[in-house]
This record gives sequence, structure tokens and C-alpha cells, in this order.
Amino acid sequence: MRPERIPLFPLNVVLLPGAEMPLHIFEPRYRQMVKDCLEEQSEFGILLSLPKGVARVGCTAEILHVVRRYENGPMDILTAGRAPFRVVELFTEDPLLEGHVDYLEDRETPADPRIKRELVELFEACHTLIFDDYPKNLQGAAPEGLSYLVAATLPLDLLWKQQVLELRTEADRQERLVAYLREWAPHLQKSEALRQRAGGNGHGLN
Repeated sequence: MRPERIPLFPLNVVLLPGAEMPLHIFEPRYRQMVKDCLEEQSEFGILLSLPKGVARVGCTAEILHVVRRYENGPMDILTAGRAPFRVVELFTEDPLLEGHVDYLEDRETPADPRIKRELVELFEACHTLIFDDYPKNLQGAAPEGLSYLVAATLPLDLLWKQQVLELRTEADRQERLVAYLREWAPHLQKSEALRQRAGGNGHGLN
């Protein structure tokens, strides 16, 4: 059973279930949080920090291991996203933000095989254009986690990643991503064509 009250770490990132995320921890309150989580083998919550506050839907982070410890306390850790949650109540009296949370379960709605195929094709195309390499993390990916894998791997707009996190069926997440990538892929192709032209004619772009 996960606890109903958890420490919260607002960041300018969106952590998705199954995704790994390295973090550099330097503030004393978060160093203490990590120490407590390691001792108790518990998770903390990551929330997207917004200009007007924090998002109310986040994801718990499990600390996989401490990568490096520095003099005077800072450390690098590797975390992995685990359980989506919604904040019911925020507790701000202590330096470390905490929240009473409800964990969010997916509703079972089968994904459309055609949408899934299109999402895989768009993901492969966008990944190749951005990273100049074919994605290698599709092999062995759980069908119900495809949307999270795609959204975590590609450098999508943070608010789009937040939308993916907040949707409660894999079918809805896949449809939303396909709509996003359909629009994004042509822009990536155009950028790649300009880059190749600039690199190939000796003139470059100003």
C-alpha cells in the first residue's frame, strides 16, 4: 500500500510511469527527503512546476540508486516513475511540500490497433529525425505503456506531456499523441531538410 501523504518535489519536468529520470539533489530539504525515502524504501511525488503554482496531477518517483555523492551533501540520483496521483490537499507549513494524494488507476479501454500502428510509425519517424537513430526501446515495451514510453522519449512540450499523464486510458493517450505527432513530424522533416541543405551546399543558414 502506498501512503496517502507523500513528500512532493515541484520541478520543471513531467515524470511519466516507467520513465527513468536522473536528478541532482542539492537543497537541504530535498537531501533530507531522499535520505528518508532511501531509509523507508518509499517514493516521493514529482509535480510540474507552473508559473501560477504546481500541477495537481503528478507521478511518484522511486529512487533506483544514488549515482554520486558530493562533498557537503549534494548527490545525483536515478529515479523511475511509478504511480500517477492527484493532489487532494497541499501541506505547506514545512519547508518540504507534502500532499494528501489519490492514486489514479487506468480505466480498461482497448486501444485501436490502427492508432497504435500509426503511433509506432510516427514515433519511429520523429525519433530518427531528432536523434538520427532508430528507437531501440520499443522492443519488449508493455502494450499498455506505449504512450508513456513515446511521450517520455521524445522532447515534447511539457504541457503536452502533462496532458498525457492526466489521461486515464491508454486509448485516449495514444489518440492524443498521434494527433500531436501528425502535426509535429512535418515540421521536423522540414527542419531536417533545411539542415541537410545548409550542410551540403557550402553556404549554410544565417
